[in-house]
Amino acid sequence: MSEIPHRLWIGNEWRDAEQRSVFPTVNPATGTVIAEVAEGRAADIDLAVRSARDAVEAGPWRTISGHERSRLLWRLADLIEENADELATLETRDNGKPYFESRRIDVPSTVDTFRYYAGMADKVQGATIPVAGRHLNYTLREPLGVVGCITPWNFPLNLAGWKVAPALACGNTVVLKPAEETPLTALRLGALAAEAGFPAGVLNVVPGFGETAGAALVRHPGVDAISFTGSTEIGRTVMREAAGTLKKVSLELGGKSPNIVFADADLDAAVKGAASGIFYGKGEVCAAGSRVLVERGAHDAFVEALAERARGTTVGDPMAKGTRLGAIVSEAQLERVLRYIDTGKREGARLVTGGERVSVDGGGNFVTATVFADVEPEMTIAREEIFGPVVCVIAFDGVDDAIAKANDTEYGLAAGVWTRDIGVAHRVASELQAGTVWINTYNQYDPASPFGGYKQSGFGRDLGFESALEKYTQVKSVWVALDR
Repeated sequence: MSEIPHRLWIGNEWRDAEQRSVFPTVNPATGTVIAEVAEGRAADIDLAVRSARDAVEAGPWRTISGHERSRLLWRLADLIEENADELATLETRDNGKPYFESRRIDVPSTVDTFRYYAGMADKVQGATIPVAGRHLNYTLREPLGVVGCITPWNFPLNLAGWKVAPALACGNTVVLKPAEETPLTALRLGALAAEAGFPAGVLNVVPGFGETAGAALVRHPGVDAISFTGSTEIGRTVMREAAGTLKKVSLELGGKSPNIVFADADLDAAVKGAASGIFYGKGEVCAAGSRVLVERGAHDAFVEALAERARGTTVGDPMAKGTRLGAIVSEAQLERVLRYIDTGKREGARLVTGGERVSVDGGGNFVTATVFADVEPEMTIAREEIFGPVVCVIAFDGVDDAIAKANDTEYGLAAGVWTRDIGVAHRVASELQAGTVWINTYNQYDPASPFGGYKQSGFGRDLGFESALEKYTQVKSVWVALDR
């Protein structure tokens, strides 16, 4: 592995923070400090924004063609792929997720995202519009300018790709503020972009804390748009702070996603899907199927089978081959998860299995896969986002009851439906208030398919072609008189 990236990446150069401040990034599986990372603050954000502004207004990026942007994005995808082992190791050490997830899922998905948007870069185009009178009217799709991207700690590299790749494909420049818990792969991505040939200032990476670096990015008058993924609470703050400069804002926020299992479903497949829907990524997934709604006739058998699968979900060293449940990202997040488990027990939910903090090699932020049954929809654990490997099983009676209970939430990010009845599947999918619905599967993603939420899960979409155009370009209408 090359030297661990730990300084700010601005204008294709490593820089110390203006105030020389640093903060530790910690391996949650061991509690050891991986590196002391430069802490960006307002002055550093300003420097990064000015670098990005120069690149998009005066630098070579302004005149680079879509074909050249495509070539650069494809080359960056190649470099991510070539450095996959290093990136996956950094991701696992920084986040605590199992190495097999980082190496076999997250990094390859990031490669796919950059290649997809490499294919889009030379297809950003307007339209010719028939209008009244002797006029030619056409539209141009133009970049917004400087895009501030703020990403969370659960999928540090992958979600950076979801934002950076389409923003660059559309001709923008980017200032990326990764979560303070997991800055390392974002910094490495910046250096790889320079290696791929991106001009200075096109991609800048400034780690730091939300209340300083993040707030400065959102408020900065030189930033034209903010793309944020994180909690609903912070999303509200982003909206308020961006209002002062009327930035374009897109938000992908929290979730309390229902995974609905009808009695006629393939229960083995549904149990497997429900388990991966909540235990994959340690449950630190915005779209995690944290509420499993099971039709009463299948409820008891389903709970027993899900609990058995939970007990077989191996907690351990994230770098070990057999580990399927790694370390919770931080001590603070672990304490949050444990508080919710205690609340669930106190409010009368039945703890079927799990719910225990365990140590691996004497330490680490580990908790066993947790299944609650006899959960009522009004219980705290059924309403609030836990962001850990904790699932609530709720019984329902019939289609109408399933839809009502599924939609009884302030969130609307994703949902799952398990049934052999195709008519029921399509009816339920059409009535669920969620941005993504999976039928007889869960946690499927593709760069071509848009992802985002309803209600307090946010607005705007990541991924997809049209959603990228909507998010990262603006439309100019041009009128030409033909009779003069």
